[in-house]
Parts: sequence; C-alpha cells; structure tokens
Amino acid sequence: MRLGCIADDLTGATDVALMLQNAGMRTIQTIGVPAGLAPEDADAVVVALKSRTTAAAEAVAQSLAALQWLRQHGAEQILFKYCSTFDSTDAGNIGPVADALLDAMGAPFTVACPAFPTNKRTVYLGHLFVGEQLLSDSPMKDHPLTPMRDANLARVLGRQTKHKVGLVALPTVRQGAAALREAFAKLKDSGHAYAIVDAVADEDLLALGAACGDLPLLTGGSGIAMGLPANFGIRKGSDAAIAAVGGYAAVLSGSCSAQSNAQVAHWVKARPAFRIDPLQLADGADLAAAALAWAGPLLAAGPVLVYATAEPDAVRKTQARLGAQRAGELVEQCLARIARGLIERGVRRLVVAGGETSGAVVNALGVRALRIGPQIDPGVPWTVSTSEPRLALALKSGNFGAVDFFDKALGMQT
Repeated sequence: MRLGCIADDLTGATDVALMLQNAGMRTIQTIGVPAGLAPEDADAVVVALKSRTTAAAEAVAQSLAALQWLRQHGAEQILFKYCSTFDSTDAGNIGPVADALLDAMGAPFTVACPAFPTNKRTVYLGHLFVGEQLLSDSPMKDHPLTPMRDANLARVLGRQTKHKVGLVALPTVRQGAAALREAFAKLKDSGHAYAIVDAVADEDLLALGAACGDLPLLTGGSGIAMGLPANFGIRKGSDAAIAAVGGYAAVLSGSCSAQSNAQVAHWVKARPAFRIDPLQLADGADLAAAALAWAGPLLAAGPVLVYATAEPDAVRKTQARLGAQRAGELVEQCLARIARGLIERGVRRLVVAGGETSGAVVNALGVRALRIGPQIDPGVPWTVSTSEPRLALALKSGNFGAVDFFDKALGMQT
C-alpha cells in the first residue's frame, strides 16, 4: 500500500476510491476499520467511516483507529477525505479529526482543499462555491444535519481547530508546485498548521497534488486525490470493468439534498415509489414491513424506489417535532431494515442515495469491502461487494448525480 485514505462517510469513500482508481491506483474500499484484510494487491486502501455527524470525540477515535491500521499496513501518506461542501459544524468534525491526525503523525502542517471542479465545487480566495453560488447561499445552508452558512473556509475551520489557518490563493497555485511548496513553508514557519488552498480547475488540483508529495497528511475532498498517484510513479489507468450482477434491482433514498429531491421527483413520474414518513415512524408505524409488502410483487417487473427524501420545509417541521438526530436515526433504521428485506427477496442491484443512508445500509447488509467499478456520474461508481451474496451497489452522495441518475445507474447494471 502506498496511500491510505480515511473517509468520513461511505459515499465520500467511494468517490475518492473512484478518483484514485481512475488515476491508476489499484484501490480497495473497506467499510470501517478492516479485520483480517491483507491489502497486498492494492496501491491504495480507502477506509470508509461513519464519522461525519457523530460526536467529535467518536469521530476522532474512529479516525485514529483507521490511521493505526493503515500505517501498520504500510501506508506512506494519509489523506483525510471529507465532503466537497465541507460538511461540518462549529463543533467539528473536520477540525478535531485533522488536529488528532496531525498530532498522532507528529506532523506540523497540512493542507485543506475540498474543491471538486467537475462537480462544480470550487475554492476561490478561501471561499467555497457550489456552482456560481457561495456555499452559504446554496441549498447546503438548509442541510438537516450540517447546515453550511459560512463560505469562508478559513473561518469555518478556524472555529474547529486549535491551530492557525492560512490561505494560499489562486495566483500562487497557478505558478505551480514549486511556488506552492514555498507558500507552505512560509505558512508553517509563521505558526500555521493549515493552508486553505484555492482550486477552480483540475489543473489546480494536479499542481496541488504535485506540491504535497512530502506531506505526511493531506485533507480535502476527492478532487485532491487526482494529483497524488503521480507522486508514487503511478500513471492514469482506465475505468475498471465489473461483471454484471443478476437479480432484482431497487433504489433507496434517504438524502434530503436538493439534487436527491430532483432525482426522486424524476423517478416518481414514471416508476413505482413508496414514501417513508419519519413522523409515522415516530408514531410506531411499521413502514419497513409495509414497504416490503408493497415492493415484493413489483420486483419481477422492474426496479422500485423507497424514499424518505423531502423538501426543506417538510424536513424542518419533522425536526421541530423529533429533533434532527432522532429523525435521521428513524429513517436510517427503517431503510436498513428494508435493504435487508429486499436482499432476502432477491434484490442484488441496489442504488442508495445519501451518505448516512448508505452507511446504515451496508452495515445492515454486512458488507465489509468493495471493489470499485465504472463511473456512473462524476464521483459515483458502481461497486461490487467482495463477500457473498455478491451485490452491486451504487452509493451516491446526496448532492451528486444527474437528475436521471437512478435510471442511468440501473441501465449500466442489467
């Protein structure tokens, strides 16, 4: 193993694993800290945690356990991967985890760059943009668990870390790797532990990657990974092919992002769908059993969708009654039960929307590692479980994918 990655949620792990594999690295993704896995045939291992929205202390503990395993198995460099929209709160978890990793590795300095230009996430003058909008003006301002209402990454990270946070702006980035390394040295010498690095195009991320070859720890979105394999003498490969997996197909959506809402709305115009209402779950309704009873007779005719996706106003009303954490847990537990029931009924191809939902589903199914397959949309590949029963899983971050993503994904796995 050359590169070890610690991802704070499952879909983010799949995203960075795809980036590394497409850049030429043989990549394995594990679900949680591995037990009994020997990664001899991998250049990179991505450990998928469920730490983005846990208590900061728990996120730190999980991340340090992943770090220990990766270093024991030979990782020469560590990437802490978080979302390209820097999902976090003032209490964490990006800052506390990054601080703990720096301390554990004895490293004085690292970078922070969530940019992913292909998916319209860019950083300019330290501010994160989603398309043409500042992060704080984008739909992320209404995220049910990590509402992002400040686009200035130095301020956001500065409220979470005990260290000084500086900026390396785009003009320096455009001068190339040598200029970046010089800027890093100046920040480190002046007592900064973090550099927010501007990036508005892939060429900026490639320059950043080339400048980071000597840093033990990096932090960022999946985009930062595109420039790392070359530091190990590894060149761009091609998309991995995976054999088609038979069986029935289904879609589960727990994400309430704007893009997931659009994807669900597109599906329900022409395909069967069953809605999960968290208020009904709180009142004791067994919607998992109801959804499975509904889906069972339909699966032979084609894929079905079960969703808890809702518009921001509905999410706010639900959270006002139940609280954000309980509402999320009720939905995750219900969709996890439904996933198990669908597999029992012969489903072998499963599309899952939402990082928290994906984590709950793969844990419920006992999936411990994934082989990375071809890209569906930027940041989202098909994957195949390494254990039996063999499952094809498309695990999608809520904000990723085109409006017709569900149809497109299932069209690739027939």
